[in-house]
Amino acid sequence: MRRRAPIACEIKMTAIAAATPSKFGTVLRVTSGNFMEMFDFFLFGFYATYISKTFFPSGDEFASLMLTFMTFGAGFLMRPLGAILLGAYVDRVGRRQGLIVTLALMALGTVLIAFVPGFATIGYLAPFLVLIGRLLQGFSAGVELGGVSVYLAEMATPGNKGFYVSWQSASQQVAIIVAAALGYALNIWLTPLQIGSWGWRVPFFIGCMIVPVLFMIRRSLQETEEFMKRKQRPDTRAIFRSMLDNWGLVITGMMLVAMTTVSFYLITIYTPTFGKNVLKLSTADSLIVTLCVGISNFIWLPIMGALSDRIGRRPILIFFTVLTVLSAYPAMTWLTSAPSFEKMLVVELWLSFLYASYNGAMVVALTEVMPVEVRTAGFSLAYSLATAIFGGFTPAIATALIEATGDKAAPGLWMTFAAVCGLIATLVLYRKRSVKYRPDSEEQYPIQNAP
Repeated sequence: MRRRAPIACEIKMTAIAAATPSKFGTVLRVTSGNFMEMFDFFLFGFYATYISKTFFPSGDEFASLMLTFMTFGAGFLMRPLGAILLGAYVDRVGRRQGLIVTLALMALGTVLIAFVPGFATIGYLAPFLVLIGRLLQGFSAGVELGGVSVYLAEMATPGNKGFYVSWQSASQQVAIIVAAALGYALNIWLTPLQIGSWGWRVPFFIGCMIVPVLFMIRRSLQETEEFMKRKQRPDTRAIFRSMLDNWGLVITGMMLVAMTTVSFYLITIYTPTFGKNVLKLSTADSLIVTLCVGISNFIWLPIMGALSDRIGRRPILIFFTVLTVLSAYPAMTWLTSAPSFEKMLVVELWLSFLYASYNGAMVVALTEVMPVEVRTAGFSLAYSLATAIFGGFTPAIATALIEATGDKAAPGLWMTFAAVCGLIATLVLYRKRSVKYRPDSEEQYPIQNAP
């Protein structure tokens, strides 16, 4: 009898050791498409100046840049449609199959942008094909984030949903880091003329080469146990009807995501253009700052996701929205008063801390408040609407605000507005919806009149 306890303990420890690599591998496989999505999105934003000259030539530099950013934003208009159609597909047939489909559509959009000749070669067909590529990417991305987040939430160990789901956003930061490092290397190896002529396409070509690898990785995914255990799976009509019944929840969820999507695109996609065109810093300086932002985001996201498992989602969401309202615009004003590399790095890292801390709790909170039968569609629609209305057009809005007001710090006002939306949504969701998460259980449970 005395020998059985140590043996049982040894077996338990062996099982835990075996499970850890398995969980790590699953997280890696499911987030691989997230990497691809953000890699392409970041490249489009960073090389916006070169893309504008290649596909949208104009005598007015501002007009060309705005056309490029509007094309970038147009992809986000397809996200709600992708969220509804592909989200219903994922909730009906399964998480694994849906994630494979989104990766295939995303890859097709990347190939179009990488290989389409410029305006000088094929005329107006060039911007049209680039727009098609962005629309395909937007359509697939409409459910990519939701599908990945729901998959991670359903495969998470009890009491660790926040930590697991945070890797959805953390994988995007890896893409930012890789893309920024690649851009920095090209900036060293190639002349500005070479980059403007053909060098900006190189990262897109690399993205195309990565696609087959990511496709093989994602094909090895297993369906989540939680989805397999569901005895009833609603058809597409039932999912649409449920979405209409929960429209208020979707709108509130959209406002909750606004803070995340605006701050993310402001500190990553827009930063290289802001540093180069507005602050007049070097391309190398802007890339180094963006690289540091990606590393900062990667560190803070899982930390805050894990913290939300311990103290709850609501305190973190309220604290960091308020902190953003109080500090975003003053920080940008301080930066633009006398721009320098050091000041830009400090401000962007501060905004990164605000974004990652909020997002670490927000994403898992959104998976918890959505009805389980339409979890992917509901999450994806709320996220996609926020991205389409707020985040996707952040580079264009920031550029327009600076042009209209003459205030270089004006993008900070846009981030402040998004934080106000997030604060209102948090107060509404946790007072009326009142969903909390019990760390030792995988089930949601309602709390009446939650504080």
